[in-house]
Amino acid sequence: MAVVIRAAVSGDARAWMDLLEQVRGNFPGLETQAALEDYRQTLQRNILRGSALCAWEDGVLAGALLYSSKHHLLSWMAVHPKARRKGIAGALIREMLRHMDPECEVRVSTFRREDPMGAAPRALYEKMGFIPGELTEEFGYPTQVFVLGPRDTGTLSV
Repeated sequence: MAVVIRAAVSGDARAWMDLLEQVRGNFPGLETQAALEDYRQTLQRNILRGSALCAWEDGVLAGALLYSSKHHLLSWMAVHPKARRKGIAGALIREMLRHMDPECEVRVSTFRREDPMGAAPRALYEKMGFIPGELTEEFGYPTQVFVLGPRDTGTLSV
């Protein structure tokens, strides 16, 4: 039951969008069909750029992550509800960081502390060494930026 982390290819898009359907209630801004179509186009661009990662477990897409190495940003990450608490999110983040300049900060936006949906992602990011930063808003939803400072690539433990 090994998990394989790899760059996404075009043939993964259907499984990716199926995963998105499973978790989209946790992502403000993905409520409409137009938003889903925009996301699908973003996914295709990231696949072509090589900045979309998949975690496969026993032939099932267990997790997915979009990032921008140009902007030093973790853009979107999800783990299938049945695959959580197995280290998949940490493995996706570690693989993403291998493609990032270790001298640059990496940012991710997530839920604020008082938001019940924020407990798991905030705990993960803090465990990975991200520090809570500025309070922001995305898609009309209150969020908080977490920042991972420059790092020694051998020190990520999750």
